[in-house]
Amino acid sequence: DSSVLSERKRREREERLNIVLWKQPLVTLQYFCLETLINLKEWTIKLWHRRSILVCVLLALATLTATYYIEGAHQQYVRYMEKKFFWCAYWVGLGILSSVGLGTGLHTFLLYLGPHIASVTLAAYECNSVNFPEPPYPDQIICPDEGTTQGSISLWAIISKVRLEACMWGAGTAIGELPPYFMARAARLSGAEPDDEEYQEFEEMLEHAETAQDFASRAKLAVQNLVQKVGFFGILACASIPNPLFDLAGITCGHFLVPFWTFFGATLIGKAVIKMHIQATNFFVFVFFPPLFCLVLWDELSISAIPSIGPSLQKPFQEYLEAQRIKLHHKSDGGVPQGENWLSWMFEKLVIVMVCYFILSIINSMAQSYAKRLQQKMYSEEKTK
Repeated sequence: DSSVLSERKRREREERLNIVLWKQPLVTLQYFCLETLINLKEWTIKLWHRRSILVCVLLALATLTATYYIEGAHQQYVRYMEKKFFWCAYWVGLGILSSVGLGTGLHTFLLYLGPHIASVTLAAYECNSVNFPEPPYPDQIICPDEGTTQGSISLWAIISKVRLEACMWGAGTAIGELPPYFMARAARLSGAEPDDEEYQEFEEMLEHAETAQDFASRAKLAVQNLVQKVGFFGILACASIPNPLFDLAGITCGHFLVPFWTFFGATLIGKAVIKMHIQATNFFVFVFFPPLFCLVLWDELSISAIPSIGPSLQKPFQEYLEAQRIKLHHKSDGGVPQGENWLSWMFEKLVIVMVCYFILSIINSMAQSYAKRLQQKMYSEEKTK
């Protein structure tokens, strides 16, 4: 009976959702460890089946390791490539964390890329240059000894300075969009029905496409029709703008067996090139353009004009900006004021809270995945009786 089966699935889903650290800590940790072991076993089997590729990768790593440790004139290029590789990998990883599933995404644009663009923008207008000495840039920004002509810093110069970081972050978000695509593609090819809420919602939307009336359903249908009918350029359009429904585009492409490189190529171009320039320009660089920046933080008619609390709100911003300006013009560690501003203190704590919440969501998600395995095993045993 379909009604009994759907009721059972609903009840099992509710039971899985209760397996979280703050409700069942011991069970959650136990299931998390068991799911981790199962995943490691599955990955090991997959690697063994592709051992020829694994051998080639190991040989390449051995060659790179030998090149890294052997002394010679090539070491200066090796150090440069090492630095660039880890810097790019850092931003790609943050991009993946921002868009991948596992319960929740870590919004790394607001926590990492945005503040980096803001600090480069502030430094560019304070130093009147973007040619910050390397090292210590990008770990630390210090004004160069010789600045350019006053007023010569343009919006495009700042975007060019942060383009590598933004492109790598955008590429990471594109990689993070692959799980919904592969999940839907595998389900379509195998004929199985995955117990995924987004995929079930997608199939229900297809069934009731003609009777959809509310705005959310029509928006989802519009995205699905755009991707299905326009193809590459439809995916590119969806990926090029801030789009909370883009997971639906990945499910749509997987469900209708859109070729991998069509989906990933359009997603990569949209997120790493087009959307990156839109976000960098409109969201942060434009906001921190000096006239608007001064209007918000320094002008007496802005923050300080708020009755009662205005001056107290404006003061920490002024102190923080003044401390940053001093650091930008200081070449050594000695003599720099080390006082901690409550804004930086709050931001650090916010980052810690977000990272901890992301880790907890991963643990909860993997524990619930193991609980789903147990439920499926129990259901299979009941069918064989």
